[in-house]
Amino acid sequence: MAPSRLPGFLLGVGLGGFVDGIVLHQLLQWHHLMTGDDEYPVTTVAGLETNTVADGVFHLLTWMLVLLGVSLSLRAWQRGELAPPWRLHVGLLFAGWGAFNLVEGLLSHQLIGLHHVRDDLGGPLSWDLGFLALGALLLTVGMLLVRRSSP
Repeated sequence: MAPSRLPGFLLGVGLGGFVDGIVLHQLLQWHHLMTGDDEYPVTTVAGLETNTVADGVFHLLTWMLVLLGVSLSLRAWQRGELAPPWRLHVGLLFAGWGAFNLVEGLLSHQLIGLHHVRDDLGGPLSWDLGFLALGALLLTVGMLLVRRSSP
């Protein structure tokens, strides 16, 4: 039985969200989930509290995607499905991460305006476009790896 592709893709989406939340939100503190909304500035205690809770909900959702990907993998293996070859699995991880960046970048950064990649600089478009370009690169590399893994 061929390996399922959904678990690896979901793991990529969830782990990509973790990289975004941990690196950009927490370590670099370039933005938080709601910093594009002038109602919740991180320069006030109330704004920082709201953003911290929103970031926590975001991390919870990404953790649930990782948990779902792991659970689907385990269930597939229990049904006797083969584990995916490394190239397929890594490709699906990259594709999921790239899809996360593209969807999050288009929705949160551009359409809804929840935040930008660098809200600390006033949200210049070049950082947002770079984030989208990284997403497109990850998705492309992932799909190439997936394609090369097929017999």
